[in-house]
Amino acid sequence: MRTAGGSVRARLRDRVVASDPGLLRLAAGLRTVAAITLTLAVLALLRADVSHLVAGAIAAMVATFAIREKQRGAQALTLALGLPVALASVSLGAVLHSRVVAGDLFFVALIFCAVYVRRFGDRGTALGLIGFQIYFVSLFVGATVPALPGLCGVVAVAFASSALARFVLVPETPAGILERLRDAFRARLAQLVSAQLELLDAGPDETEKAVAALREGTARLHETAMMIQGRLEDGTADAAVARLVQRRVADAEIAAERLGLLLLTARSAERADTLTLHLPGAPVPEGGRLPDGEEATAALRRDLEALRLLVLRPVSVSTGTGLAQVRNRLLGYRDEENLPKASPAVQDVFRGIGEAARAVLGLRIALDGPQDESDDTPSTARSREELDAEDAAIDAGDEEAREQPSGLDRPTTRAALQVAVGSSLAIVGGEFLSSQRWYWAVLTCWIVFINTASTGEILVKGYRRLVGTVLGVVAGLLLAGLVGHHTWPAFALVLLCVFAMFYTAPLSYTLMSFFVTAALGVLYTLLHTYSLSVLVLRVEETALGAACGIIAAAFVLPVHTDRRTNDLLVTVLDRLRDVTEAAVDQLSGGPPAELLDASRELDQALADLRAATQPLTHPITPLRGRRNTARYVVALLETCAYHARSLAAMAELLPTHPSIAADPRLRRAGRRILHNIGAIAARVADERAAVEVETGASLAALLEVDVPGTSRYGRITDRVLRHLQRLDEAVVGLARPLRVPVRAPKR
Repeated sequence: MRTAGGSVRARLRDRVVASDPGLLRLAAGLRTVAAITLTLAVLALLRADVSHLVAGAIAAMVATFAIREKQRGAQALTLALGLPVALASVSLGAVLHSRVVAGDLFFVALIFCAVYVRRFGDRGTALGLIGFQIYFVSLFVGATVPALPGLCGVVAVAFASSALARFVLVPETPAGILERLRDAFRARLAQLVSAQLELLDAGPDETEKAVAALREGTARLHETAMMIQGRLEDGTADAAVARLVQRRVADAEIAAERLGLLLLTARSAERADTLTLHLPGAPVPEGGRLPDGEEATAALRRDLEALRLLVLRPVSVSTGTGLAQVRNRLLGYRDEENLPKASPAVQDVFRGIGEAARAVLGLRIALDGPQDESDDTPSTARSREELDAEDAAIDAGDEEAREQPSGLDRPTTRAALQVAVGSSLAIVGGEFLSSQRWYWAVLTCWIVFINTASTGEILVKGYRRLVGTVLGVVAGLLLAGLVGHHTWPAFALVLLCVFAMFYTAPLSYTLMSFFVTAALGVLYTLLHTYSLSVLVLRVEETALGAACGIIAAAFVLPVHTDRRTNDLLVTVLDRLRDVTEAAVDQLSGGPPAELLDASRELDQALADLRAATQPLTHPITPLRGRRNTARYVVALLETCAYHARSLAAMAELLPTHPSIAADPRLRRAGRRILHNIGAIAARVADERAAVEVETGASLAALLEVDVPGTSRYGRITDRVLRHLQRLDEAVVGLARPLRVPVRAPKR
């Protein structure tokens, strides 16, 4: 019973860890709720009135979510600087309360400065956010000069409560967050193996569903790997450890994705395209169960379950020899003599399991340190030696500084001008709707500019906020009727809404807006200003603010979605070319290059492009053909990135892997790929560029030798050739949707 209970708890824990990597959403929600609760408790002991309770709750929330630094010392300094900014903001709000014109002009100037200071990084962003939001609080509660001392005391209590919640009640350290992200990576890796198990057992009618789960698992694993990369610098002791963890995470991700492709290929009579794992709705290879019958299926099922167990549970002395024996069996598949008798495609799956087990072993050593080697077989010992040699070769490298835009080309300057113009329009329009609550339009205009960079992104964000607000108004009506004017039940509901707001914010902006509006309905009830007309006005002001933001984005230094996506697409292609060129050069015998950093920059550029194409792929877009094209291009680029990362990983194995050696002929094979990437990038940057994409014989044919009896590939493995060939095909595939001419090479 105890064992069964522990197993259930472990599965539940793994599920929670996988659904919220690093528990970042849970921690953000709990920290904010704790700060608000502390503030309300202190103010209640001081017998503050309801308006002060509301102001304290909002100020505590702002002081908590505005801080974005990762190091605790930097967080404390920003919070300390934020208090005088907040006091100055609420004081000016109270002084300008009766001076309408001066107050409006100052509000616009404050908005401009709050956005402009984002150029100074996380601290500038936090201080600007605090200044704006606390001024908004003064408008919300109707701050006046006589009430100013009490409000300043409320703000001070809110900031002190926020500090206590952040550093004592719900503390976080970069190392702790990174450790939880590692656990999330393991859990999501195990979920991906589970999806591969479902694919193994899926019948012909269940294949589409199984592939969709495989596709989702692959994307979630990559998302977690990117989150780990973003935390490595702050969460590890030194650069060498960070690079080691980054390398092992990348190896595990590549091995898991390759295993899924091999399994897809084994189930069908045709080669599975990597695009299948990246494009929703992509054609799935026809076929049913494995061609080698139930025996091969049972063996693969057993080994995939064993691989999942190795991912979730570290091999240590306390676990006995059972897991060590399982690990040894899986690693043995890296040797040809240990492969079971089966068709070549099924044998490839067993090889893929062996490589995945090696990647898991490397991940365990990097994360958990050295492990017991007493039960190692020769295959396991060889894998350890390879990993040790790779670890010794990993060195810390300096990142290249890139030129930053200046003047009006700087995103923060452009956004500051846009939001200032949009807020001015929102103030004027809001005054016509309501002389008392015009600031809701300004708040919406401000919010739609946060984390957006193009007109299309602002349009989509404004639409989502409006939908969430409309639904939140309905919820606010129900909640307000439920609690009436009972203060503490109302604040309890507000806390629940605040937690839900922060927990769902990274998942859905519509849900976040819903919970915000529902909480506001309850707060209006507490302030005795609740009515249906007030909530309807909230919807009207939200729509007005979103419209003003869209107008400002469209006419003030506009950045159209096409321009932004084209710029980011060129960046992705440049990074793809860098990684491919460095990997091919190293595989051809060139000097070692900085492949880890180049691969990380490629992944980040692709993530930026994926986010920028959301306006094009959103369900509300009327241009269905354009939406399908954007999805197809991004999926092809993800396919290219996967093969480029795989080539980079193979290139870094050169000094240590016995079956991989440099072959100068690869330069000839890679020349066409590099030319095509450059041609596509040139055409995207300038539609008038006279370039063409070249196609022709397979890359394997380019490596043919003229001397009879000479080995066709030398010591270059088939896997390197497959990655090169599929990268070549994917790059050529980009030409059609991007309208780049394609020609066969002259003979």
